Amino acid sequence: MEVNTLSIRVFFNSINRELFAKKGDTLLDRMREENIHIEAICGGKGFCGKCKVILENGKVEKKSTIPDKMLSEEELDNGYYLACMVRLVEDCIFTIPAESRIENPKILINTELEIANPSPAVTKYLLKPKVKSGNSLLLSYRKLDLIDYTGTAPRISDEIYGRISKLGDQVTVTVSRTNGFPEIINAEAGDTRDKNYGIAIDIGTTTLVTILVDLNKGEIIGRNSAMNSQITYGEDLVTRTAIARKQEGLKRLQKTVVDSLNGVILGMLEDAEVSPDEVNDISVGGNTVMNHLFAGLESGYLEIANIEVSRDPIVIKSKMVGLAVNPESYIYCVPNVSRFLGGDAVGDVIASGMHMSEDMSLMVDLGTNGEIVFGNNKWLFSCSCASGPAFEGEGVRHGMRAAVGGIDHVKIDPDTKKAQVSTIGDAPAKGICGSGLIDLIAEVYRTEIMDFSGKFVPDLPYIREGKWGLEYLVVPAGETSVDKDIVLTQADLDYVIDSKAASCGAITVLMKKLRIGVEDTKNIYLAGAFGTYTDMGSATTLGIFPEFPNGKYHPLGNGSLSGAYATLLSMDKRKEAAEVARNMVYIDLLVDLEFIEEYSKALYIPGDKEYFPSLGKP
Repeated sequence: MEVNTLSIRVFFNSINRELFAKKGDTLLDRMREENIHIEAICGGKGFCGKCKVILENGKVEKKSTIPDKMLSEEELDNGYYLACMVRLVEDCIFTIPAESRIENPKILINTELEIANPSPAVTKYLLKPKVKSGNSLLLSYRKLDLIDYTGTAPRISDEIYGRISKLGDQVTVTVSRTNGFPEIINAEAGDTRDKNYGIAIDIGTTTLVTILVDLNKGEIIGRNSAMNSQITYGEDLVTRTAIARKQEGLKRLQKTVVDSLNGVILGMLEDAEVSPDEVNDISVGGNTVMNHLFAGLESGYLEIANIEVSRDPIVIKSKMVGLAVNPESYIYCVPNVSRFLGGDAVGDVIASGMHMSEDMSLMVDLGTNGEIVFGNNKWLFSCSCASGPAFEGEGVRHGMRAAVGGIDHVKIDPDTKKAQVSTIGDAPAKGICGSGLIDLIAEVYRTEIMDFSGKFVPDLPYIREGKWGLEYLVVPAGETSVDKDIVLTQADLDYVIDSKAASCGAITVLMKKLRIGVEDTKNIYLAGAFGTYTDMGSATTLGIFPEFPNGKYHPLGNGSLSGAYATLLSMDKRKEAAEVARNMVYIDLLVDLEFIEEYSKALYIPGDKEYFPSLGKP
């Protein structure tokens, strides 16, 4: 949009930003277009009540007053609005309250995987000079003699072929094998063989992580991360898939994630003093929907249960998506398995090594979407569940991502019922992040503030009546950074217990089908931030996982990033990823009747006695 065609000026006090809009524009839409980030879990439908703004000056219209029920009477009296419901009519000044801002979270960027014998898909070679004729370098037609190169003669485009004769006597060419055949993707003057880089990327539903790798040495020389700006269009995959049904929506979502990635990549390259043109290979780990949206592929079919999804890796050139690297370099996406189990889960399996062990193992990656894989070196059996953003601290009244001020751990005194909390950065509490939420609910159960059905027990200290029924006071307003009581509501309990039942039900339904018990699983691999920061005792007490008396827990870190890193550095790992994806059995829980039964049993805390022999209710 051209600023001079827009008549309404909107200024944001809290972040010192302004934008311009046309009369009738929705505030949230314009904020998205200007990359002003705000929480919007439901994608702007008015269901979540997270996109709060405070009108300080000016006048607006409401698209609907129904979502006002998501705001308290005090908030309405103080000029709070939901940005998705605001229609702009004149110049305005807003404040974005602290609880609605998307601030830099703790993002898991580590990869523990080591590649013993790197064999990247991209290598640089010196071109053997030909006989000179005058000032021209004579080259045989479409055939180049590369020093130390063996194998099939690489393909070369007319543009790069024509460039070589102008580069002088010494020329370095870059050969990529990513697309299944050798292809020259760059030509440079001089000997530049020591400058050959690749980037591994984890495209998460919420976050983006990149690592810069020296392909010659196999060393990581840079890291960076950021939020995935697509979150302002909705936290969940279903919402984004619905937007992408229309071509304009797909293009908008693709541009949003590519713009976010380019910012992360360019910042990382600048720190490492590497030119974008020196980046010659990209490997991406991401779930199936994220891979489709990033590559600009039609994704509407992923809404259909049991639909077949290609298990071949997506391979495209960087110039096709506008990534800020060598435009002729290839992007390799770790292959998907099903509509909701993608290259991120395949990367988790590769990082765990469970597919090469005789022991029965379980891999769990709980984020906005949950991936579950059982197996060993003979077979792999998988499913995915809609765990939602609850385990990332979102979707609850005072939930937040893991950022400064987020309550990350909780203990409750069984006698006084008072909560003691720790926060990220030891800052005043702003909200409750995922690990803190799991601790908190496990503690209210352990201290009998909540019964096994997930309901608060009335007439106890710190239990009071709130707008949404009974609630538990976690931190009083005077001890917070948002000047509001931080509470856990009954609606929050219901939401988290629904998520935990989906996760536990997904695990136990696979156990039923495989006819295995809790004692059979020897290794439990926990991927992502959930596995790194969550207290496993609290997770089991709450019933997110069954008890595994013979199992050993192994945090994997960012398994999706590990998979991308492994396949960036090793052609053998790409073959391994293809084999894992091809051989994995997938169960779609949306059409599985046994899952409903297992989910229903898991709605109680901790769950069925069969899976919780020491904790379960008789």
